[in-house]
Amino acid sequence: MRSFTLITALILCCINWISVSVSETQTVEVQLGQEVTLLCPNISKHRTQTEWFRLVKRTEVSCVSSMRWSDGKVSFCDGFQNRFEMSSNITTVFLKIKRVDFSDSGLYFCGFYIYAHTVISNTIHVNVQGNGESCSEVDFKTEETPDGITNLMTVVLGGLTVFLTIVIIVLAVEIRKLQTAVNEEPQTERNKNLGSDDLNYAALSFQSKAKRKRRPPSERELEPNVVYAATR
Repeated sequence: MRSFTLITALILCCINWISVSVSETQTVEVQLGQEVTLLCPNISKHRTQTEWFRLVKRTEVSCVSSMRWSDGKVSFCDGFQNRFEMSSNITTVFLKIKRVDFSDSGLYFCGFYIYAHTVISNTIHVNVQGNGESCSEVDFKTEETPDGITNLMTVVLGGLTVFLTIVIIVLAVEIRKLQTAVNEEPQTERNKNLGSDDLNYAALSFQSKAKRKRRPPSERELEPNVVYAATR
């Protein structure tokens, strides 16, 4: 029962952690041609690889850059070599975008490679604003992107919650079966011991009754004397 409680607590903590991570989406507005620096808190307790990603048009995910924590070497993916800079300190990872363009609009993810998995630490929505008709078009696209991402994350989180609930139910049934089996074994042993004790008691009772039918030695010794007196 203790193991079941511990597993349930861990699963609920994971669900709460995912909910908090999804809800922490920041929006950064920047003018066309300016530069912007994105900040990501370091959630890893050990030195590990850090990566930046960008999501555009709800489905297009592209790698921006990655940095090895051991030597601080930064490598950029295709199309991000010139206007992007990545740096870090003990607590924060930075991504600087110089001379921002409309194509830089999108949702940026910061991830850490922890236990053979990339864990997303922070999400930042970059909204590039400008003058003219292109500004309204970009605003329309960037307003649609967060709504789509929010809906997608909500669906994923709901599915994960249902899956974990099923896992909890299955674990509860298995633990109940194990507890029932463990409780039945001592009861069977007690029944066997009780049956053997009854047999021993019956044997002892039978022997005691048999002994009671035998006459005392004093009566057997007195019989010859009585017969002898009568003959005289």
